[in-house]
Parts: sequence; C-alpha cells; structure tokens
Amino acid sequence: MNCDRVMFTGHAVQRMFERRIQKEQIRDLLQSGEVIAEYPNDIPLPSSLLLGFLGDRPIHIVVAFDDLTKTCQIVTVYEPDPGQWSDDFRTRRSQ
Repeated sequence: MNCDRVMFTGHAVQRMFERRIQKEQIRDLLQSGEVIAEYPNDIPLPSSLLLGFLGDRPIHIVVAFDDLTKTCQIVTVYEPDPGQWSDDFRTRRSQ
C-alpha cells in the first residue's frame, strides 16, 4: 500500500501494545503485506484488510486509506484466530 503518511487510531495503538507490535513493524507490513479483503463502503474512508507476517506470526491489519492525502489510518491490528481463518489466514472459515 502506497502511504505518504501513516496514522494510528487509539484503538490500534492499544491493540499493538497488548500484542507487542511496534509502529515500525506495521509500516513495514504496509509495504510487504497482501490485501486480502476490501471494504469500499466503509465510512468515513474505504478500508482494506492486509495480511502480513512478523517472522512466522500472521498479522491482520485493518487500514483505511484517504486517496486525496495518501494517508493510511491504521484502524486495528490483530493475530488472526486459526479457528476462524483458513490455514493461510487469507479467508474466513465457514461457521
């Protein structure tokens, strides 16, 4: 994702702290991560779900993108639950 600027919501910072994930790691994952879902109707900005890896640790990042300012706003960051996601963490399992 091509972000000129990266901002973090308070929620994202709290979740990152709980999961021991650094801002610089998230910035790296924005460059190397894979978009696995897009939410064009999200408000106030369209968002995407990215999958990246910190070593062997899968990480999902919900990021809203302001195309006008090229700003990425990190909404939340979490480790996907293997019980809810496919083995490659790209698709949600059927319930």
